[in-house]
Amino acid sequence: MPLIDVNGTTLFYDETGPREAPPVVFSNSLGTTLEMWEAQARAFAGRYRLIRYDMRGHGRSPAGDGPVTIDTLGDDLAGLIDALGIGKAHVVGLSLGGMTAQNLAIRNPAKVASLVLMATAPALPPPETWETRADTVLREGMAAIAGPLLGRWFTPAFAQRDPARLAFFTKMVHAIDPKGYAACCRAIRDMDLRPGLGSITAPTLVIAGADDPVTTPAMGRELAAAIPGARLETIADAAHLLAAEQPGDVNALLGEFLAAQAGPPVAHAGSAFQRGLANRKAVLGVDHVQRSLAGAGPFAMPWQDFITRAAWGEVWGDDTLAWKTRSCVTLAMMVALHREEEFKLHVRPALKNGVTLEELRSLLIQTAIYAGVPAANAAFRWVRDVLGPEVDAVAPWEAQA
Repeated sequence: MPLIDVNGTTLFYDETGPREAPPVVFSNSLGTTLEMWEAQARAFAGRYRLIRYDMRGHGRSPAGDGPVTIDTLGDDLAGLIDALGIGKAHVVGLSLGGMTAQNLAIRNPAKVASLVLMATAPALPPPETWETRADTVLREGMAAIAGPLLGRWFTPAFAQRDPARLAFFTKMVHAIDPKGYAACCRAIRDMDLRPGLGSITAPTLVIAGADDPVTTPAMGRELAAAIPGARLETIADAAHLLAAEQPGDVNALLGEFLAAQAGPPVAHAGSAFQRGLANRKAVLGVDHVQRSLAGAGPFAMPWQDFITRAAWGEVWGDDTLAWKTRSCVTLAMMVALHREEEFKLHVRPALKNGVTLEELRSLLIQTAIYAGVPAANAAFRWVRDVLGPEVDAVAPWEAQA
């Protein structure tokens, strides 16, 4: 598991893309992990060296014990860039990640080649709001704010269109350390980056969500106006977490901007592997893939290279079938072949890809007809092994009259 010690803390990070390509560092929002950038990692893995990390107190990066300021978070990012030997990076941040990126560009301009600021602002008063939120999560846990938080992150249309993705982010919020979340709330409470915006020299793109109730389009306009030469773009039908809600529109803007700042895309050795790697991480999870590659060794690494390029680059990278469909096909074949380990590996990814528990149950019943009752019986047991009590959230089944 890639962990790196910087600025008195330990950060979990992930790297995808050719090492010789221009580096792009993504900084996540308050209440999320590096997985919030999955759509961007998939889109750009073959063209750039992409570094995503869990902000301190989020995901796999511990909260620590001391107070956190926006300078602390900016120094964390600067330390990560230095520790990875990058020198200067194209920096992309959303919400608190965008505030961290602003801080870096103000205080460490030599480390920033260009700047993309999404759904963010240099100050978010009143301070009482952030102190109240910090107190709430410390007292009652993340569940106390999860509902309102997700309501600000996504439009109602997204919640209806992609309930599986909404469930993924809901689970992400619930897993955040309240201590780390509260510390970052207080960093926002005390933050005012407005005096330094005029000193930013990096080419800057500001992206706002048209329906963002947190960092509104008006705030985006003010931010862009305060940074010399900054350009503002607004994404329609997007709330606060716009990189996840409207990845196609965001990636189009981001790709155009990065190409202008880093030069046109070029062919890099290993690009096919890196594109497959991004898909593999998005489906199976960053942690699982990192462990697989780290444990491969010289004997098995050619195998890892092959399956990453062929299975995850060419097959899962083919948009002819949606990932939900591919998950159903994969699970059905694993039942028929009685491949327990691989079946279990794909259960949670299938739910993330939009397969409901009801659909999973129906799929397993159908496998009994074509692959045999014993095979389906085992698969029902494997699902419970993986999901435990979660499996009982399935809608009740009614016998046919």
